[in-house]
Amino acid sequence: MSATPHSPPSSPAMSPGPADRVVVRRAASLRGTVTPPGDKSVSHRAFLLSTLATGTTVIRDALEQGDCAHSADAARALGCVVTREGDATLVRSPGLRGLSEPADVIDCGRSGTTMRLLCGLLAGRPFPSFLVADPQLARRPMGRVLEPLRRMGAQSVARQGGTRPPIVMMGGALQGTRHVLSVASAQVKSALLLAGLDAAGVTEVVEPGPARDHTERMLRAQGVALESGEGPDGRWYRVSRQDGPLQPLELRVPADPSSAAFLLVAASVVPGSDVLLRNVGTNPTRDGLTRVLRCMGAAITLESPRVEGGEPVADLRVRGAALRATTVAGPEVVTLIDELPVLAVAACCASGVTTVRDAQELRVKETDRLQTTADALTALGAAVETTPDGWVIQGGAPLRGAAVHSAGDHRIAMALMVAGLVAEGETRVHGVACAADSYPGFADDLRSLGALVEEES
Repeated sequence: MSATPHSPPSSPAMSPGPADRVVVRRAASLRGTVTPPGDKSVSHRAFLLSTLATGTTVIRDALEQGDCAHSADAARALGCVVTREGDATLVRSPGLRGLSEPADVIDCGRSGTTMRLLCGLLAGRPFPSFLVADPQLARRPMGRVLEPLRRMGAQSVARQGGTRPPIVMMGGALQGTRHVLSVASAQVKSALLLAGLDAAGVTEVVEPGPARDHTERMLRAQGVALESGEGPDGRWYRVSRQDGPLQPLELRVPADPSSAAFLLVAASVVPGSDVLLRNVGTNPTRDGLTRVLRCMGAAITLESPRVEGGEPVADLRVRGAALRATTVAGPEVVTLIDELPVLAVAACCASGVTTVRDAQELRVKETDRLQTTADALTALGAAVETTPDGWVIQGGAPLRGAAVHSAGDHRIAMALMVAGLVAEGETRVHGVACAADSYPGFADDLRSLGALVEEES
């Protein structure tokens, strides 16, 4: 099915307001050095897993705005004291068994990570918790985490047959269970492992392919005896009830590779660019975009590779290059699922036909990212065909400036701004305020590299 021409959503909630749209013009080149914001996935987990440790966790360079602010607020709601000292956030917690019943609802905003991880963390607590959501998150599926938690004995109530927020986690006794996931999901895996810390016996989670491993790394650093290995059904993880206290950590959050992705693509597709991105996480479960861009001919080098806080980190230098088409499918999709909208922009600029398959997960993100991305890029003149699980993109069609809308999705807002850097004329991107969900100051960083991005009221 071919993508249909894109038009901005008609809902008043999605209408652009002051400072919620920008005008982007074609860039001559991008040059300079940027440190992207702290890793969103690691920041979420640092705030939430710190609630399980007895004492004070010190978190440096975390992303504290947008979605991650809801995870920090959830820690406060559960009885932790969260303060700021210099570049560090301190979370003082009474520990796994000392958390207290929230005095009010816990607002997860638009953050699926906050809500899904909290479902696991709260499943075995001796008190009820009420998780509410922004209308956008309220449309996203939660049955994939609630149903396996129910098999462990967790009691919960949710809309639409127990599949949609808001959610009431009732708390209670849990029993360790073996879970074989049908789709690799770091959020579901994390929720089940967190619930396993309260469950009698052994909790085992088997994933069919690679998924982000930040939770596992952090739990081990906190002293949890988390076992893992390979089996006939995939990679397995086992955890038992945690009777002793978890250790508070001092960690530095790397720059987010999913946020860096937009600058990697921008510098790759704008001729003459030379950009250095500092302190970017290079976790092998998150580096799919870098690998795919290199296969497409991108000039990306890793400088000063190192390990910080248990996470691999490097400085990434990227220069403008002629890209060629590729195929993205199978397990590789999981390693760049959040980066696919901006990869679609790279595919529009590449020679040949790029095919993306096995990305049906994009249909249940903040928006239907497959269709929303295709619609917006088509409006800019790209040749994009939407399939049930991906796209077929004919590269080389010149992009033309037009008015496009993010549909309130932060990844799409930034991808469209990148597309505007290589489009003829002016590209007006409506609904860009949501970019702060993961990358506060994205437009400012583009401008620091020489991009022509102007706010428009």
